[in-house]
Amino acid sequence: MTAPSSDPCLFCRIIRGEIPAGRLGESADSVAIADIAPQAPHHVLLIPKRHSPHIGEFMKGPRAAEEMKDLLDLGQGIVAKKNLEEKGYRLVVNTGEEGGQTVPHLHIHLLAGREMGWPPG
Repeated sequence: MTAPSSDPCLFCRIIRGEIPAGRLGESADSVAIADIAPQAPHHVLLIPKRHSPHIGEFMKGPRAAEEMKDLLDLGQGIVAKKNLEEKGYRLVVNTGEEGGQTVPHLHIHLLAGREMGWPPG
């Protein structure tokens, strides 16, 4: 379930089809789009269809565990389709301003195609 159509949330508008996006996959509860400002050769955003401003709120939902599994399964499908498993990839959840979150709708960044440094940030 997405937010009402009057909601200005960027990701909710993409999910509803009001804003075009490079959709790479979709499932019952999630969508995957190409990031418009990629930080790696492969940079995909995994977005739950249910609006929640961050992971803490999202996990309070009655179906949170199955929605999170759906989100991660969608990501694994993209990993398999793009043959990213062998060299590796990173999944990132930014939460809050200091955590680097710029869109207040939970999303997971799937990054691959280059060596990732540690520590991040």
